[in-house]
Amino acid sequence: MQYKTTLMDETAMERTLRRLSHEIAEKNHGVEDVCLVGILRRGVPLARRLAEMICRNENVNVPVGMLDITLYRDDISETADHAVLNGTEIPFSIEGKVVVLVDDVLFTGRTVRAAMQAVIGLGTPSAVQMCAFVDRGHRELPICANYIGKNFPTARSEMIRVCVPEYDGCMKVDLYGVSADE
Repeated sequence: MQYKTTLMDETAMERTLRRLSHEIAEKNHGVEDVCLVGILRRGVPLARRLAEMICRNENVNVPVGMLDITLYRDDISETADHAVLNGTEIPFSIEGKVVVLVDDVLFTGRTVRAAMQAVIGLGTPSAVQMCAFVDRGHRELPICANYIGKNFPTARSEMIRVCVPEYDGCMKVDLYGVSADE
């Protein structure tokens, strides 16, 4: 039997984003040299929300870009038949900046590895940091996030979905799986 459990509602997500925005500013001693780069798809609206919150807190506009890592994936042969390129849009220089990659779910680490490779191909940041809204475990690469919204340990057979209004019409985090009864 399949199940779906809501782990976070909109209020919990907003609270978590607010905390993450403060952590990013605190760790970097301000945000003057910080830029946020959302990993397509759901990392982009999360990065935009973080930038808005940082601006409210710090009175500094943090640039936001979006990164398509499709061609940098090491599992491209598995996804090549249905790969859709949405394009990278980073309308600012990352030279000497602290680039904070933003993604919805940190799982195996392969997306982060691909994102780091893509960013390095665009310039030389002073640092690359990772902000994952949800960390579900099961790393296949030695990668961890600098900022984690929530840790939700999962079974490999389960799936976490971060919903954002831009794509899903709502804001929440759901856990999907199949119960052992079947």
